[in-house]
Amino acid sequence: MTVKAAAPIERMAGYKPHKGRRIVLEIVTLILFILFMMPFIIVVFNSMRTNQDIINAPVGVPTDIAQIGRNIAEIWNNPNFNFLSALRDSVIITVISLAVISLFSSMAAWVLVRNKTKWSAILFLCYVAAMVIPFQVVMFPLLTWFKSVGDFLGIPMLRSYQGIIFAYLGFGEAMSIFIFHGFIKGVPLELEEAADIDGCSRAGTFFRIVLPLLQPVFVTVLVLNGLWIWNDYLLPLLVLGSNGNIRTIPLAVQGFNGAYVKQWHLIMTSTLLAMLPIVILYLFAQKYIVQGMVDGSIK
Repeated sequence: MTVKAAAPIERMAGYKPHKGRRIVLEIVTLILFILFMMPFIIVVFNSMRTNQDIINAPVGVPTDIAQIGRNIAEIWNNPNFNFLSALRDSVIITVISLAVISLFSSMAAWVLVRNKTKWSAILFLCYVAAMVIPFQVVMFPLLTWFKSVGDFLGIPMLRSYQGIIFAYLGFGEAMSIFIFHGFIKGVPLELEEAADIDGCSRAGTFFRIVLPLLQPVFVTVLVLNGLWIWNDYLLPLLVLGSNGNIRTIPLAVQGFNGAYVKQWHLIMTSTLLAMLPIVILYLFAQKYIVQGMVDGSIK
């Protein structure tokens, strides 16, 4: 029985598509790749063109590659954009938000996994349910709630670092807990029991035993949330405002989009500058993303 059952699996494992079918699949894959890369290609090409060239032909090939240097210089010296200030605000918000989300989510997931009670299961289901709630449903009540909390505590929650970081913690924690929860279930409980026998506290067990084992999924959570936070536009617009003292790079790019005049060459170049850090991060960390997602789903 075992040999007969294994034979179809072995044939499927060694299956190779017909040469003609393989060529068709490769062509379809290439077409899909071009379609998905087209927006990025348009941004790169238009970053090397003047505003008049983009207006005359929105989709075109640059004729003077050195134009991107002039566009960057114009952005750098533009007082309305203030690239360094926007970069600083984006880095502060992204780094602190990622640290808070990752730490709190991993701790919460560990507690939910190790405390096998009815209430921990219900709480985990609530986190999972929160993942499917559209942001548009809660964005206006969020502003009202932030204003009320800020007035009650005397701590400004709107147009402040703490407000936007707290918002990202709330919206990013559900997915992060879900990913950590699946991974932690595969961590051997015997390691924690041995640490408990040696006199290690609960906090010490987590930070010394469990947290180092979460490195693959930790990187996955950092990158996935980092992509979202760095590129997010709507939530910073609502919490920070478009003309506040704190502006992320996506909000600063909006400054080139006036009511009557749109500086397309600066919009495209600043968009490219905003994408480069997160694209580089993704290229270096993509293997950890796949590894963490697979390990979490299997365990």
